[in-house]
Amino acid sequence: MSTSRRNFIKKSTSLTALSSFGFNGTAQAFHYAKDVNIELCLAYFYGLQERKIELSKQMGIIGAVSPSNPGIAGLHDVKPWEYEGLIAVKEAYAKRGLQWKVLEGTPPLDKAKLGVDGRDEQIDNFITLIRNMKRIGLDTICYNWMPVISWARTDFEKVGRGGALVTAFNYDKVKDLPLTEYGEVSEETMWKNMEYFLKAVVPEAEKNGIKLALHPDDPPIPKIRGIARIMRTADAFKKLLELYPSPNNGLTLCQGTFATMGEDIPAVIKYFGKRDKIFFVHFRDVKGDRWNFEETFHDEGKTDMYQAMKTYFEVGFNGPMREDHVPTVAGDSNEHPGYSEYGTLFAMGYIKGLIDAATKEM
Repeated sequence: MSTSRRNFIKKSTSLTALSSFGFNGTAQAFHYAKDVNIELCLAYFYGLQERKIELSKQMGIIGAVSPSNPGIAGLHDVKPWEYEGLIAVKEAYAKRGLQWKVLEGTPPLDKAKLGVDGRDEQIDNFITLIRNMKRIGLDTICYNWMPVISWARTDFEKVGRGGALVTAFNYDKVKDLPLTEYGEVSEETMWKNMEYFLKAVVPEAEKNGIKLALHPDDPPIPKIRGIARIMRTADAFKKLLELYPSPNNGLTLCQGTFATMGEDIPAVIKYFGKRDKIFFVHFRDVKGDRWNFEETFHDEGKTDMYQAMKTYFEVGFNGPMREDHVPTVAGDSNEHPGYSEYGTLFAMGYIKGLIDAATKEM
C-alpha cells in the first residue's frame, strides 16, 4: 500500500446479528465431500513481488489473486479490462510459475455504486472485463459495493502478539467525520443501484461462465461519512442472492468480516456452501466486533478455525482460498499493512495444517 493511499484511508477513517437464517452452532452435520479441491492462493496487490513469488512456490502454492495491472508486463497505455492487458498479466504470472485464479480489484465502479452520471460507462467496462476474462480462461471476480471508502482501518500498526503489528478499527474515530462530496447516500439508494448493476452484468456473467463473488463491507458498519454500507450481515447476502437469482451470483466469504458482524462462521459456511454460493474464501480472523476490532494471527482470533475448515469440506467447497490481512512480523516491513510476506508464511502453514487435519476426517 502506498504512503499516499494509506494516508487517504487514515484521513477517511481516523476518517445484527443474524436472525432470519436461524443459524446456530447445532446445525445438522453433513457428510464429508470426497471431491474437495481447495485452491490455495496468495494475493499480489503490489506488483510482481519476487520474494513473495519464491516463498509461494516453496510453500507449494501457485495460485495468484490480483487486480488486472498491465503495468507489471510493461503495458502502461492499456486499460485493465482490455484483452491485451488481461492476457499480459496472466502471462506475467505464468512466466514465474503461477496461475492467476481470481481477479480481485475491478475497474472503477464508484459511479455505478452511487448511481451518478457515468455509471453506465463503468458498467460497460465491467462487462468488457467479463467477456475478456472468458477469453483468457479466468473465471472469478471478487468485487465489493463500498464506494469512495472501501476497506478501512483506523490503525495500521497496532501492537499485537509478541510485538507484531496488526491493523485495527475503532468506530469512535470515524463517527463524527464530515460527509463526502456525495452527501448522505441511503441504504435504499445503494440497494437500488445494486439491482441495476446486477441486471446489467449477471446475464453477461452467465453467458461467459464468470463467477461474481461479492465481498462484504469491511468494516461492516451502517455507514461511513454518510454513505450507507449495505453488505454488513449474512441476511444482506441472502437478499443479494434473491435480488438476482443466478448460479453466477455469489459471494466472497471473508471470514474476518463475517466474524466482526457477529455471525457464526461454520453456520454461514453451511448455509451458503450448501447452495453453491461460496466462490472464493478469505481465510482470516479477528478479535472484537464491528465497532472495535483488530486483526489477529490465524491461531488467536475469535473463530474456531478448525471447525471452519472442516465445514468447507462438509459442504464440498471447491474453489480458491487465500490468507488475508496477516500481522507484520519481526524482520519484515510494514510498508503494506496486512500483507507481510513473512506473516503470510505462518498463515499459510496454519491453513495447510488445517486442510490436512480436515482431510484425515473424510
